[in-house]
Amino acid sequence: MSNESSTLGKIKGSQKFQYRFGIGIRLLIALVLILFAIFPVLWIVSAALDPTNSLATQKLIPENAGFINFQRLFNQDPSYQFGDVYFGKWLLNSIKISTITTVLSLSITTLAAYAFSRLRFKGRIALLKAILLIQVFPNLLALVAIYLLIFETGKIVPALGLNTHAGLILVYLGGSMGMNIWLMKGFLDTIPRAIDESGMIDGASNWQIFSTLLLPLLRPILVVIGILAFIGTYGEFVMARVLLNDVNQYTVMVGLQIFTAGQFDKKWGVFAAGALISSLPIMIVYLSLQDQIAGGLTVGAVKE
Repeated sequence: MSNESSTLGKIKGSQKFQYRFGIGIRLLIALVLILFAIFPVLWIVSAALDPTNSLATQKLIPENAGFINFQRLFNQDPSYQFGDVYFGKWLLNSIKISTITTVLSLSITTLAAYAFSRLRFKGRIALLKAILLIQVFPNLLALVAIYLLIFETGKIVPALGLNTHAGLILVYLGGSMGMNIWLMKGFLDTIPRAIDESGMIDGASNWQIFSTLLLPLLRPILVVIGILAFIGTYGEFVMARVLLNDVNQYTVMVGLQIFTAGQFDKKWGVFAAGALISSLPIMIVYLSLQDQIAGGLTVGAVKE
């Protein structure tokens, strides 16, 4: 009996050791990943607080740290002017373009996804496949074609031409539709058709069924698509750089390039300060709605 009890004690001790060892390894890996993710952010914060404005002498804990780069960013330092720099205007331009694009994208995407999910019409499957096929090709392949299209459109409708926010929003809408329609359709397919049938029995039209019965149930996926559209539009650089050429029309991503464009006159500290401030809208939107992101993405992928 004593031998058996000692053997059981050794087994239990070995299991506890393996469990604690596994927990320790997981914590170590998590700590390494956290440090790996936080280090670039700490370096940007350090660069923003470093008054030297140079990467050559950059330290993680800068000497004489202060907010001088933030003052320079808004042209509040009389000894350090950049000329035509309108960071506040760029930030507002980005928020305006992203918000309008998100609202229009949600409106068009929801209606299109409802038609593909609930209505039966000729060419429905072919259109769905065509939308998915278009998403395979990168947007950069169509850069020249988009430029020429907006250029020619501006001759007819100047408000939608080059160097206009409306023209840029139009391009963003076309680029974000495909994947958003598929996400929305997948979510709509999980909603039982019995809801539609109950509305039809009560004499409701397709629009009434959509607006009063289905739309409230789409809130999770609407939040997800809205966040993805806002973040994607807010952080986009290439299209905005090609289609906008007036400093007053710049988005914040295009405007920040001014501080790093000079070959011998790069303002990395001011650039880092602008990057920190520019990240605030994304952080606010994401943190306020993060609880609904995972649910909205997974529900449409699960079939009962």
